[in-house]
Amino acid sequence: MSQIEKSRRFASLHEKGAPLILYNIWDAGTAKAAEEAGAKAVATGSWSVAAAQGYGDGEKIPLSLLLTIVQRIASTVALPVSVDFEGAYGTTPEDVAESTRQLLGTGAIGMNVEDRIVGGDGLYDIAVQSARLAAIRQAATQAGVPLFINARTDLFLRESDRSRHPALVPAALDRAQAYAAAGASGFFVPGLVDPDSIGRLCRETDLPVNVMVLDGAPSADALAGLGVARISHGPGPYRVAMRQFRERAEAALAAP
Repeated sequence: MSQIEKSRRFASLHEKGAPLILYNIWDAGTAKAAEEAGAKAVATGSWSVAAAQGYGDGEKIPLSLLLTIVQRIASTVALPVSVDFEGAYGTTPEDVAESTRQLLGTGAIGMNVEDRIVGGDGLYDIAVQSARLAAIRQAATQAGVPLFINARTDLFLRESDRSRHPALVPAALDRAQAYAAAGASGFFVPGLVDPDSIGRLCRETDLPVNVMVLDGAPSADALAGLGVARISHGPGPYRVAMRQFRERAEAALAAP
């Protein structure tokens, strides 16, 4: 498939009630393993990609290195490749438009873009984040690629008291509506595990909703029943793999 065909295919995989499952990867090797396991698409996790190269999360990994990794992934598998692009490596609309053009040059067809101010405090104002998303959409349109923009809100992730999450749903819906108008393709709500809140979001926004697997989250079947269109695993796969590696390394090194 061409990049455009992959992008359209990726978008078609987001169905409310029949969610796309993404077991997040961090390099070409894990992308190939996911493809061989039957994945319909692959998606990176920013924390995992950074950690695998010895960097912290929060755009600590240089953009040039990230682009090289993504290009290797896209060259290794025949699947659509989506990238956890954090804050899109820029603050202004002009900056994020330029980084988007560079990302599209790797062959990627999707990106997560968060409304957390990377390196700062809090979230971008809705209008500011909408302008950033609109710039990303315009850059993709100019490149001729129907980029899947998964607009992430950190409203829930930054609130550690989950009992307060239901009260944040109206604010999340305001952001979903604004982000959709700006050109977003999906709405990502990491940190949210409350079934009623997830169900309300799925009912009250036209955007396909993406939920991340965390302790306490509903099962995949339950999420499907709530109307979720995408389930991702974030840094979980990397942590599991590194724990298994360390345990086996310790056993091997302890052998006589």
